[in-house]
Amino acid sequence: ARAGHPPPALVRPDGSVEFLDLPAGPPLGLGGLPFETSELDLPEGSHLVLYTDGLIEKRDRDIDTGLEMLRDALSHPGRTPEDACTAVLDALLPDRPSDDIALIVARTRVLESGLTADWEVACDPSQVAAVRAAVAQKLAEWDLGDVAFTTELILSELITNAIRYATGPIRVRLLCDRSLICEVFDTSSTSPHLRYAGTTDEGGRGLFLVSQFADRWGTRYTSDGKVIWTEQALPPSKNGKPRS
Repeated sequence: ARAGHPPPALVRPDGSVEFLDLPAGPPLGLGGLPFETSELDLPEGSHLVLYTDGLIEKRDRDIDTGLEMLRDALSHPGRTPEDACTAVLDALLPDRPSDDIALIVARTRVLESGLTADWEVACDPSQVAAVRAAVAQKLAEWDLGDVAFTTELILSELITNAIRYATGPIRVRLLCDRSLICEVFDTSSTSPHLRYAGTTDEGGRGLFLVSQFADRWGTRYTSDGKVIWTEQALPPSKNGKPRS
């Protein structure tokens, strides 16, 4: 979704640049208006470039000229995202910007198959224990036993919440990369909200616990529901060095 900004640029591995025709959508923060989204298949090694109009438009330069300057700055294969940002800012950043400028470059890459795991979960609270055991076993295989307890707690809360409030199939996925990402998919489009339970409340603490134990968490909507995701830092490897 563009959230009211100019179309993102797709830089393919060969250096060719395409401006993606996506729904404009309302800017972020304008109430609870829905976003129309599009899905694209991006080759590994592509760059997705997101930016605000302050980068490409100014008083003495119209937007079409700015887009062509952006295309020229991005049309080089083999760059890192950092190098791409530097090239774009060198080419387009005014000496005295008259508007706020944001620029994000994300590079696509494919995880090895052995670094992901997923499970289907029936809408039955008794299934939570089985998923916890399977997750603990997978984390042991990845040498991540130090975060097993925290991860099991996070997933228990998210799966229980999905069973209680959503309908249809529930899916759990783990991704082990530069961090550990947990995802719980369900068919409900309602996003949970963090709240602080009172001393005498019997429930309402689940998402609060998730927010305390995870480094980051959030909601991602899909065409048939949503995904609640969390991110945790990886512990050092057994030799004491940070994991790559």
